[in-house]
Amino acid sequence: MSTAAELLLQDAQAMASAVRDGRVSAQALTEAAFQRIADTDGRVNAFTAQVRERALDRARRIDAQLAGTDDDAASVRKLPLLGVPFAVKNLFDVAGIPTLAGSKIERESAPAKDDAVLVQRLEAAGAVLVGALNMDEYAYGFTTENSHEGPAHNPHDLTRIAGGSSGGSGAAVAAGQVPLTLGSDTNGSIRVPASLCGVFGLKPTFGRLPRTGSYPFVSSLDHLGPFARSAKDLALAYDAMQGPEAGAVTDPGCAQRAAEPVAPLLGDGSRGLRVGVLGGYFQDRALPEALAALKAVQAALGATETVELPLVQEGRAAAFLITNSEGAALHLEDLRRRPEDFEPLSRDRFLAGTLLPAAWIARAQRVRRVYAEAVARLFERFDILLAPATPCAATPIGAEWFEVAGQRLPVRPNMGVLTQPISCIGLPVCAVPVWVPEANGLPIGVQVIGAPWREDHVLRVAAELQAAGVARAPVAPLA
Repeated sequence: MSTAAELLLQDAQAMASAVRDGRVSAQALTEAAFQRIADTDGRVNAFTAQVRERALDRARRIDAQLAGTDDDAASVRKLPLLGVPFAVKNLFDVAGIPTLAGSKIERESAPAKDDAVLVQRLEAAGAVLVGALNMDEYAYGFTTENSHEGPAHNPHDLTRIAGGSSGGSGAAVAAGQVPLTLGSDTNGSIRVPASLCGVFGLKPTFGRLPRTGSYPFVSSLDHLGPFARSAKDLALAYDAMQGPEAGAVTDPGCAQRAAEPVAPLLGDGSRGLRVGVLGGYFQDRALPEALAALKAVQAALGATETVELPLVQEGRAAAFLITNSEGAALHLEDLRRRPEDFEPLSRDRFLAGTLLPAAWIARAQRVRRVYAEAVARLFERFDILLAPATPCAATPIGAEWFEVAGQRLPVRPNMGVLTQPISCIGLPVCAVPVWVPEANGLPIGVQVIGAPWREDHVLRVAAELQAAGVARAPVAPLA
């Protein structure tokens, strides 16, 4: 195995250091990523498009800058993600290719003229975009069993789901194709694939990162964020993407908040943080493997107090109604003109959303506000809350049901049963991957939940759990 291919299976920080020190070229690392994709993606099905010429051209320019004048080389060497290959969920605009959002209909759209803001920011930090990734149609699902592109397969067991809706983003990192990807999270679509694929995933506070250049699902709930194989990589990517948009604001949901770097703080771990464990709703809906993972994290952090999240079921119900209604409104014209071109399950849920009474949505928004206020009071006592990320480990592709607490639940809406109540109120969360015997060789995630704008807290805890060996994200052993 070549040096570049070996490095590709490490984290982004190691890759950037190797490019910076001249141990490997950015071009060689980019070529290794495309080779790994060629060798594995026939089985994983994470990618829907590759931008090979663009990527290699960028990598060559990085190498030329490193070999240039002392000033140019010194400036480039400071980039935190120097030469690191990355890929994005195919709802991010990538100049020159259509933004599919997992759909058949958007294949007819004109290619994007510009990259999404977050793509631009990662490349400004030295990263190299290699392609776009599989997802649930219009981000409406938790399994990435996409009938237009085929399902994304879990690299740790190719017969099982990768989760969704950012399934390709989780699978690509777990498969060692790239060390860093971007996804979106409306009701759990970063945390569910991170849990099932055994990687780290960050859903920042709502409004923290600009969404300009991404295809929306539910504007009042959509978050964007990274996947990686280490907490440090999440922090590097997150820091590179922070900050309000320059000039005219095109994402009205983006907070005009200055960047607050977190990477320098990771060594603080959980020191000084008050950690609580969510019980009730979150443990009643978890199978033994999810509870075992939660206990492992709880023990590592010395968390002893279990608390209830107030109004959690009402909060989830509100999120369902808001998702249905806003999502349907966006696609109303296509639902009228070409319903046959939607995936049947997405179409039926969108159609149901068009029929919801306005009074229900107004009430859901009021419930959401009251719920957020009640949870905010809980953060007067705690800095971090822990909960399972998914009720179980990855289910088989095609499975329609799973059973928890004597209830038979449909997989697609309920793999996010533990993430949706957190998305509804926009809290920052890092999903950390845990491996326990109860999961029979599969990973399962735990949510590390913080107060608004405290991504530093959740990433500090994630880094401590990784350093202790409790959370880890090994590359799947794909032969």
